[in-house]
Amino acid sequence: MSDAILAKVRKLLTKAEDPACTTAEAEAFTAKATELIAKYGVDRALLAAQDPSTDPVGDRVIDVEPPYALDKAGLLASVAAALRCGSVRRRERGGLAVHLFGFGSDLERVELLFTSLLVQAAHGLAATPVPAWEQPAAFRRSWLAGFAGAIAVRLREAEAAAAATPTTSGPSVALVLADRTSKVSRRMSEAYPNARTAGRRRLAGTGMRQGYAAGVAASLTDPRAVGQD
Repeated sequence: MSDAILAKVRKLLTKAEDPACTTAEAEAFTAKATELIAKYGVDRALLAAQDPSTDPVGDRVIDVEPPYALDKAGLLASVAAALRCGSVRRRERGGLAVHLFGFGSDLERVELLFTSLLVQAAHGLAATPVPAWEQPAAFRRSWLAGFAGAIAVRLREAEAAAAATPTTSGPSVALVLADRTSKVSRRMSEAYPNARTAGRRRLAGTGMRQGYAAGVAASLTDPRAVGQD
């Protein structure tokens, strides 16, 4: 993902992570970085509309390790859906695996973001005390659900804003993205014709509000890329 847009993203996030940066400044830098990441996705989609070989439909499997594998898989599914990828959760020995379907550039964005968000979620959980009356596992599951929910909202808003940008020639962004979504759905249905939508989970913990707040503040990029040229 070496690209001029992503170089700008790295610089913005370096500023956002500076200890001298105020909360308001950090949020502004992160919001701009999120906008640029979404623009990158739309740019790749429009390029592929002219030359499909630049961004073919593909798939990849990501192993999700315990603890809280089901909750981490939920975070991955939220990121994937927001970035126009499909996902199928599979039980594997010792944990879970999520089979992702999407165009190459979108799969790359999903995996990079998920890797970053796992680290940030782990730090957030470690820094959030569990109330004395709360069962720790229940609290942390609800915290992760809130975190995933906030991330999904932020990504969907950024993607929608990027998709609303008018094009000067060729098909509209909306048509291009709708066609890509259709192709991804078809690819996933061919691989899993009997896949079912998972039921809504009932969580007893009280950590959702804190998790959502952490998701609002999370940086939406890969920490390994921050500060690199």
